[in-house]
Parts: sequence; C-alpha cells; structure tokens
Amino acid sequence: MLGLTAATLRAWEDRYGVVVPARSRGDQRLYSRDQVDQLRYVQNLIGSGLQAAEAHRLLGGRLADGMTLLPSSAPTDGKPVLILLAERDEYTAELVEYLLRTEGYEVAVALDANDAVSLYDERHPDLVFVELVIPGRSGVELCRQLTGAGATVVAVSALAIGSGAIAAGAEAFLLKPLDPLQVLSTVKDLLGRSVLTRQPTPVYPT
Repeated sequence: MLGLTAATLRAWEDRYGVVVPARSRGDQRLYSRDQVDQLRYVQNLIGSGLQAAEAHRLLGGRLADGMTLLPSSAPTDGKPVLILLAERDEYTAELVEYLLRTEGYEVAVALDANDAVSLYDERHPDLVFVELVIPGRSGVELCRQLTGAGATVVAVSALAIGSGAIAAGAEAFLLKPLDPLQVLSTVKDLLGRSVLTRQPTPVYPT
C-alpha cells in the first residue's frame, strides 16, 4: 500500500517505537487502518525533506495530544484558515507549507517583502510568518507594516534578532532551524487566542 519494505518498517518500529503493530500467532505484523495512515503521514513528511526521526517525533507528539492527522482548521463560519509565509528560502518555504497543509491550513507563499505586502492586502491571511532577513526591505519594518495593518505576525530568523520584531508588533519569534512541533504549537496558540486578549509574547526554542 505504501511502497515501504519490511526492513524499513522493522527498523522504524525498533528505533522509534511510535507505530507498533499487533502480532499474529505466527508473529506477523498486523497494522490497523489508523496505523497505515500514520505510516503514510511519516512517509509524506520524509518526502517533504524531514529526517525519519523528526517525522516520527512529530507523529508521536500528535498522537500524545490525541490529535488526528488531518484536523479541520476551518472556523465555525466555514472559511478556511489562511497562513502567509514571507520567506526568502524556497526550501524552508516548501517544508513549512507542506507541514501546515498536512494540518489542514491554506497557505500562500511570498519570497520577498513586496510580494508579502501585496498578498496580505489581497487575501488578508489569518497569520503571517516573516523571515527577518527577507529581500525587498527590513524584516522588522515588514513586521511593523503588517501588524499596523492588523496582521498577526510570527517572526523567524537564523539570527537571534527577535527583540526588534517583537518591538515592531510580532506576536512571537522562532529561531531557525524551525522545529515542526514548535511551529504547529505556535500556530495553534496564536490562532486560538482572542484578539482582545492576545499579548506580544516571544517564543524561543528550548
């Protein structure tokens, strides 16, 4: 069904212990439908560029939280949640886009600041990720412009320069390389807050 070899399945089970099938009397592995979906989830994450260990860690986190693999991200009014990625690195953009889409979010990508502003004005996303070293203008200035227009912004960078973005109105700062679980928890946290109670609290990897 998935094109995975028996050796790969055994190695994943022994090494990560996340997807553990039942055994028949003849000691054959018996995977449930849910476990097949879990393996497909891992396989897709690996195909998007994650290492097997990271993909299993992400799956394990979802299962521990009792979350489904493809939750609905649409609010009660039926409008899909849109997240804008203003990211200079195409590989990072593709990886984060895939990660968010597996969670049911709609994603738009801009590879420079001017395109980010245009997409925000056109589509009014619910959340914006801003790479602070982005072509076109200062990432901090982009944060200030977008938050001034009402955007909820998460700043990201490989450099520890989040204080300027927080001062410019960003809700959180994530240090690269991005941790998939932290990205998802930050998105869930910010999208779940009331606009009236939201506070600009930086988020740093631990």
